[in-house]
Amino acid sequence: MSGHMQGVVVAVGILVIAAIIGSAMVQEASGQETVGEMKRFSSAEELRIYLEENAQTITGNTTGYRDMTGSDVATGAVPQEMAESTDAPMPTMAPTAAPGGGSADDYSTTNIQVAGVDEPDFIKNDGRYIYVISGDTLVIVDAYPAEKATIVSETDIEGQPEELFLAGDRLAVITSGQEEVLITPDGSAAPVPISRRMTHVTVYSVRDRSQPEVLSDAAFTGSYENARMIGGMIYLITGEYVPWYGGTPLLPEVRTGNATPIYPDVYYPDIPQQQYRYHTISSLDIRSGDTPAAETFLLGYGSTLYASQENIYLGYRKSTPPVYAERDAGEHHEETAVYRFAIQDGAIDYAAMGSVPGILLNQFSLDEYDGYLRVATTVQGWTAQGSYQYSTVSVLDGDMETVGTIANIAPGERIYATRFIGDRLYMVTFKQIDPLFVIDLSDPEHPGILGKLKIPGYSDYLHPYDDTHLIGVGKETEANEWGGASVGGVKIALFDVSNVSSPKQIDSVEIGEAGTDSAALNDHRAFLFAKSKNLLVIPISEIRRTENPPGKYQSYTLDTWQGAYVYDVDPARGFDLRGTVTHALGDAPYSWNAPDAVRRSLYMDDVVYTVSERRIVASSLDNPKDRIGEVLLPGGQDPRYWYI
Repeated sequence: MSGHMQGVVVAVGILVIAAIIGSAMVQEASGQETVGEMKRFSSAEELRIYLEENAQTITGNTTGYRDMTGSDVATGAVPQEMAESTDAPMPTMAPTAAPGGGSADDYSTTNIQVAGVDEPDFIKNDGRYIYVISGDTLVIVDAYPAEKATIVSETDIEGQPEELFLAGDRLAVITSGQEEVLITPDGSAAPVPISRRMTHVTVYSVRDRSQPEVLSDAAFTGSYENARMIGGMIYLITGEYVPWYGGTPLLPEVRTGNATPIYPDVYYPDIPQQQYRYHTISSLDIRSGDTPAAETFLLGYGSTLYASQENIYLGYRKSTPPVYAERDAGEHHEETAVYRFAIQDGAIDYAAMGSVPGILLNQFSLDEYDGYLRVATTVQGWTAQGSYQYSTVSVLDGDMETVGTIANIAPGERIYATRFIGDRLYMVTFKQIDPLFVIDLSDPEHPGILGKLKIPGYSDYLHPYDDTHLIGVGKETEANEWGGASVGGVKIALFDVSNVSSPKQIDSVEIGEAGTDSAALNDHRAFLFAKSKNLLVIPISEIRRTENPPGKYQSYTLDTWQGAYVYDVDPARGFDLRGTVTHALGDAPYSWNAPDAVRRSLYMDDVVYTVSERRIVASSLDNPKDRIGEVLLPGGQDPRYWYI
């Protein structure tokens, strides 16, 4: 039996589980503890009754949960299978450089949202070694100096590898997958195997890069959703639809080796949901290997994670059904519930809950500043007169009460990108043209729009160049004959926001024809910027147009190219192309997630490394076409990565 399997085999019965959780959820004299708007279940039986009664109310007939025996909990009918979800201008806190000589003096790290709050990625580096998940393998590359770059170790990973964290000589690998778990139901003489989604955090010592050593492994029920690391403390979010067996809900678990499993307390807001899902927040120290701490919250489907150094915020759509009387009388739109959890040295404490109109775009829709949470949402809904759409900015205090708001921003448009910087918000909405809004948040109770700029195109990601300039990456557009907008190539724009009432675009570049794409449009970690070097690297999957020789008819051909564009950028000169790095040309599979598409880039001193599924290419920062070295990755030939 594998190490992971040993860590998750459960040989306790349902009655034993109920007894454990009954004691773990410290039962108050009243039978239930209330923390603000959040309540804690005092027993597994109370959890069961709550789920059955509330799911019955919402769905009208059944609980909507799949029992591990294959029967619906309420009726015994077999319901449709509920798919399991498989479901961020500041440098990250740099890991300790590799010991000994030969390391770069200057090197990039993961592009993160909040200083001091590291984000996971499939690739990390320490100024000499690159640690990358390639297929089902952890690959460590001795990358410095670049001309001698070579793979020093390949370690098979059990389960589906997700992402990494690096802290000095400790490397945490996050994996997930279906695993067999044994339970002993009430009345059964033998354990019964069931399949359950599990997430593992395996910590390796990489002091010897040629032979990583497993130091610890912790297993958490549920699918991997997201994680952050603060000072070596990993905060992990896992999610799972409530599983049932024999009419009893199974509980979330945390397991380390053969130790007795931890059953986290389960909290819930008394708000009916259409789908109930465990969201477990766990913490573990990448340095010590101590037993993880965990708390579970019974919420709806889906979540957006934002973390500061003091708080974790989880936002998710309220999934309550529409109230038709309200719809007929006025309007109906979706809302987002946001929960704040205070964190310190691994402790996780529920603090408060708030609600804002509309839906979040991504983690950049949230930001904490001076004790306030600022939230940007797109509100869309309908009235008796028809549908509507606009944007809203809300400011919430520490108790998650709304203290200030701006509504009805850009009617008919939705948010494409947001970036909070200090007491301002820069927000891009789009329908036919790209309004860049500058919003003042210096007075939390009275936010206001300072200015806006309307230009063709839109930005999917905004990144600060300095206090008065922004870089935007998105798509170019132009008006078409039908009154809409036609989308062109990838657009990079530089904005001057020094005059907040009149922001300006001071330079822009369009790359490729319509259909050109970039990983940076979908994932901010693919965006590489270093102000100290005036360096900007953008991965590009390009459709190029080549004019054919003159003839009777003008014609052209389209070709595909995979690689990265490397720019000098500064407010005085705008964008100046240093060169490009080619990973594939012509007949290679094309798309931003194809095997040859560049997914990440990093630098060590004067070398830029571009990374695709197939290879790592090292090039000169001064002349990117100068190829210094190349390392082929073992997972690059995995057929599941091919795009059709």
